[in-house]
Amino acid sequence: MRITFLGIGLMGDPMVRRLLAAGHSVTVWNRTFAKADALASAGALPVARLDEAVRGAGLVISMLEAGPIVAQVMGDALPALAPDALWVDMSSTQQAEAQAFAAQLRAQGRRFIDAPVSGGVGGAAAGTLAIMAGGDPADFAEVEPVLAALGRPTLVGPAGSGQVAKLCNQLIVGATINVVAEAMLLAQAAGADPAAMRAAIRGGFAESKILDVHGQRMLERNFVAGGKVATQLKDQRNILAAAQAAGVTLPVTELVTERYRVLAETLPQADHSAALVGLERLNPGRRVGKAPDRV
Repeated sequence: MRITFLGIGLMGDPMVRRLLAAGHSVTVWNRTFAKADALASAGALPVARLDEAVRGAGLVISMLEAGPIVAQVMGDALPALAPDALWVDMSSTQQAEAQAFAAQLRAQGRRFIDAPVSGGVGGAAAGTLAIMAGGDPADFAEVEPVLAALGRPTLVGPAGSGQVAKLCNQLIVGATINVVAEAMLLAQAAGADPAAMRAAIRGGFAESKILDVHGQRMLERNFVAGGKVATQLKDQRNILAAAQAAGVTLPVTELVTERYRVLAETLPQADHSAALVGLERLNPGRRVGKAPDRV
């Protein structure tokens, strides 16, 4: 199967490298061609024109910024897309957008799976991404061996379901980062050592990947972007849109979304663990640690 990968950003670059390492032949395209061209030395075939990149590809994988960008790229690529081609969108979009993409491609005789991921740049580089897929079981079975080079793919339902699962993931991530920040600040303000507090509760019921990775970031005050505040805010808003469509109220998520909205006004490109900074601004004079902020 000829693979075309669209979107060579922070996540796309290491994902393509994983596919190449697994022995796949990959054509790459990006709006900024230099990013695609940088993968030539790794064995990818960079192509400057979108129509030429997708022409003849049995599998198209997109990893783009947001739903509107996916829609634009898909619309531009569709005339050159091979009959019965399978498009796997690994971007984070709204459920309704993914369902619309599926309907658009199905109407033109093509196929679609939404397969957003969790695990960040580190997971992309290590090939350990959690991949949440929505689509036809037969289509998923066809692409599962390819996705396995990137991480652990799981079919969670029909088209759009992958995005729902990703939103559930981001709901937990966004809320937990804020709760870990509150624990860090409380420990500091109440006279305990935040680092020792974190070590003491490791292995108990509060243990989590967030406490591990983002708790350490907070202690080091390392807010250089892995997952950006702006991206987390986009995800929070998508969660609330899905909740509204499903007819449910998520009060904690509403609070978390507001915290990221305020933080995005000043630190949109910082790592989402900078939720600690936003919390400290609500508590003037209180600060975790003495290290300078890295953003």
